Formats: sequence, C-alpha cells, structure tokens
Amino acid sequence: MEVAYYCTFAEMGRIVALDYGQKRTGIAVTDPLKLIASGLTTVSTPSLITFLKHYNTQESIDLFVVGEPKQMNNTPSESEALIQPFLTILATEFPSVPIQRVDERFTSKIALRTMIDGGIPKKKRQDKALIDEISATLILQSYLNQK
Repeated sequence: MEVAYYCTFAEMGRIVALDYGQKRTGIAVTDPLKLIASGLTTVSTPSLITFLKHYNTQESIDLFVVGEPKQMNNTPSESEALIQPFLTILATEFPSVPIQRVDERFTSKIALRTMIDGGIPKKKRQDKALIDEISATLILQSYLNQK
C-alpha cells in the first residue's frame, strides 16, 4: 500500500532573521522552501514582539536567527547586553520556535557597500532602517550558507 504525502507551502514555516537594535530592528525572512533570504521590513524595537506575533498569524515561523554582535577579538560587543534580555522575552513569547545566533560583524558595512554597488542614491543610503533590513538579510543569508 502506497501512501502519498503532499506538502503545501502553507505547511512550511519560514526562518525569520533579526538585526536587533536598541531603536530599530531589521527583519528578513526566507521563502517557504527556506532557500532565499529577503528583506521584510524594519520595525521600532519596542513594537518588535507585537509585530512578530502578528506575522506569525500570517506565516508560520520555524526558526529565529538573531545577529550576534562581536568584537574583532571574538568577544561579545557591548550591544550583546541589550540583546540578551530580548532573547529571554523572545523565547518566552515563542516557546516552540528555536533561536540560533549568527555572527553579525561587518553586516552594516556590507549592507552599505551593497547599496552603493546597487546604485542606490546617497540620500536613500542614509536611511538607517533600510541598512538594518539589509543587515538582517545578510545575517539570514549567512545562516543559510552555513547549512
């Protein structure tokens, strides 16, 4: 007896990457097949959990990838102290969703270089929210490349 199982895109969750910041957080997501990283948006950090809860009602989240800021000598940067309390809240609010960390060194510089190489005008390159979104995309792509 042969049993067929058909998987629809709705059944497949996404990986959500966060470039967490004190004021703003850049967000990137994968496609349902978890192959392509795309920038989603940037939200104010105080409204981040509310945003993620709403997003999770629209799209299933299978994994959070959160940037891990490090110094050049591989020790945690000062901003890691701000991220740790957020990780506790994230784990409490989404207990069934695992959290992975990815080194985020140079993502902001790479994001800016990507914007320059892409021909984005200087005025638009000064948009820190866009840089945060691109940084989240780079964090997510880094995670996907490791897999």
